[in-house]
Amino acid sequence: MHPLAAQWIVGLLRDRHIPFQICGGLAAKGYGAERALNDIDLFVPDEHFMTVVQAGQAYISKPAAHHCEEGWDLTYVQFKYEGIKVEVGNAEGAHILDAASQEWVPLNIDFARYETVNLLGLALPLMLKEDLIRYKSMLSRPVDIDDVRAMRECSK
Repeated sequence: MHPLAAQWIVGLLRDRHIPFQICGGLAAKGYGAERALNDIDLFVPDEHFMTVVQAGQAYISKPAAHHCEEGWDLTYVQFKYEGIKVEVGNAEGAHILDAASQEWVPLNIDFARYETVNLLGLALPLMLKEDLIRYKSMLSRPVDIDDVRAMRECSK
């Protein structure tokens, strides 16, 4: 089902020429992590966020709002497509909690910095491996630690 959800959100974004960057478990998978995906996570620039929300309105499972949870402080919308959660974050003002220092750190998403990787039958712009490892290391949740270990072990 993940390929269908990925095709849906990527089609929605590309039809509207909206830049995006895949992060989270799907990006980690692109760099060698093999765990099962929980959802599809990505960011879009602030000026396109509401366009995405409106375009995917029929599939909203968690309305666009500011959330501060599980080490994340950001505005996002959650869609559910074919049973798969697709979380689209607004890159503007996104922060993560550094587990070691207990300080909120800006997650500066640079849409010019990405690597295109073929995943789920699509060429996807992934957050750069070094950036992904840095933020997942800061969050340090068990799933992030597993992803970082797998990405470091993989020679991709």
